[in-house]
Amino acid sequence: MHIHVIHENAAWLEPLARALDKERLAWRQWFLDRGVFDLSSAPPEGVFYNRMSASSHTRDHRYAAELTASVLAWLARHGRRIVNGPRALDLEISKARQMAALEAAGIATPKTVLVAGKDMLIDAVHQYFSGNSLILKPNRGGKGLGVRLFHTAAALASYVEGADYEPPVDGLHLLQQYIRAPVIGPKGPLITRAEFIGGRFLYAVEVDTSEGFELCPADQCAIEDAFCPAGPEDNGAPRAKFTIVDDIEPRLKQRYEAFLAANDIEVAGIEFIRDAAGRVYTYDVNTNTNYNPEAEARAGRSAMTALARFLGAELARVPERRAAAE
Repeated sequence: MHIHVIHENAAWLEPLARALDKERLAWRQWFLDRGVFDLSSAPPEGVFYNRMSASSHTRDHRYAAELTASVLAWLARHGRRIVNGPRALDLEISKARQMAALEAAGIATPKTVLVAGKDMLIDAVHQYFSGNSLILKPNRGGKGLGVRLFHTAAALASYVEGADYEPPVDGLHLLQQYIRAPVIGPKGPLITRAEFIGGRFLYAVEVDTSEGFELCPADQCAIEDAFCPAGPEDNGAPRAKFTIVDDIEPRLKQRYEAFLAANDIEVAGIEFIRDAAGRVYTYDVNTNTNYNPEAEARAGRSAMTALARFLGAELARVPERRAAAE
């Protein structure tokens, strides 16, 4: 039996491949951009880890997410062990559905307005965000792509009518309340990304947002390199964009773990921001999570090793699960 890794990005697979090989685990990749699947037959045994990304369309894999949804349904029909199953994928590819699920779990989110129709954006801004800064983002995004901050409706209108406008792949925009994080000491405005493996908190990453919103922590996402200097620290050294911290507030962690369990998500990064008054707002759930190698090296951590070991433990349990099902 094997661990089957479902994905569409070879660069993002490399760190996990090294970790799986280091743990001497039997695994295969399922590159789900295209393919032929006999739905009348049974899929292979093993553990299926879904790493399909909301940003797959930006790599010319326009229908990879839709294909993965069908394959996951086939796997689920035959009782295969899936890590991050159909519900996880559903939330990965829709920020609007993420917001609804987070709110249902009692987790505070920024004020969010769903807009279907480019021509309706400006009227929606005037109706719901008059005089306030706001974030425009695509409903299906990934890596922070297409996320833009506007301080006025006129600035947003100029962007929407300009050559730089990027239409969302599913036709749906989100207008979202801009939460301004305070600048504390040498740190710029921060968001925090809490990482979970096996549905349990592993560590968190503080991300300096001084340079914008493309926040994928993987080294392949960095504009220049993974360290991504964001300005000098007090000693004159460059300040890292990504910094690992060991814990978050216990009640928040408990709520996140309950949310993941309720939505069949086992591997995820959940992003939140704290405003100047200390209120926490959660605004993104990433079920195809990557890890920053430079930040991990500084902290002496390896999330990919933890992930490989989790998948290996689940693979070892497959015969037991199969016997119980019979």
